Amino acid sequence: MMRLYHYDHCPFCVRARMIIGLRGLNVEQIPLANDDEETPIGLVGKKMVPILIKEDGTAMGESLDIVRYLDEYAGKERLDETIRPEVQAWLNQVNEYSGKLLSPRSIRIGLPEFATESACAYYTAKKSAQYGDFAENLARTDELLARLHEDLPALLPLITSPDHLGARLGYEDIITFPVLRNLTMVKGVHYPAEIRRYVEAMSAHSRVPLFDDRAI
Repeated sequence: MMRLYHYDHCPFCVRARMIIGLRGLNVEQIPLANDDEETPIGLVGKKMVPILIKEDGTAMGESLDIVRYLDEYAGKERLDETIRPEVQAWLNQVNEYSGKLLSPRSIRIGLPEFATESACAYYTAKKSAQYGDFAENLARTDELLARLHEDLPALLPLITSPDHLGARLGYEDIITFPVLRNLTMVKGVHYPAEIRRYVEAMSAHSRVPLFDDRAI
């Protein structure tokens, strides 16, 4: 059986988990401790996830490579690989600040990769250096949510246009849903109705649960 090493909070890992769920594949999904450097380095030469162990025992990294491999393996209708520049631009804009909302929450919602104090400390040190102090970012929640609420409506035309996200499953869904899904760990996000329907539908189709029940 194939195996996927992943973190629950990692949007790149969600990409790989999505194709497993969408194609109904039998792949064992194994969460790694966030401070486990030995396992990924031993498998692919550096600390990274997701990592797919294929049926022949070889390891594969890079999320979209894993998506493409599993999509081909499934032998069904292939994902549309088109990614419109405006979709990527929207994601780039939101990713400029979303880490400040997500990183201090990720270690507080009971995810398996943060089951130990050492894993939490490891993540906190790395992400604080990248995004700033966790407590300060939590205190800025209202400010950061205001930015998100300004940006969310710009996604609506990309969802409701004739070639919208979700119309035919494709790489746009694979890169967009993980970002929207992770934002469900943030209490107080007000999604336009069409976006919320999209998030719930993709969660159901891909079998990747949302974080609504533990949002902070």
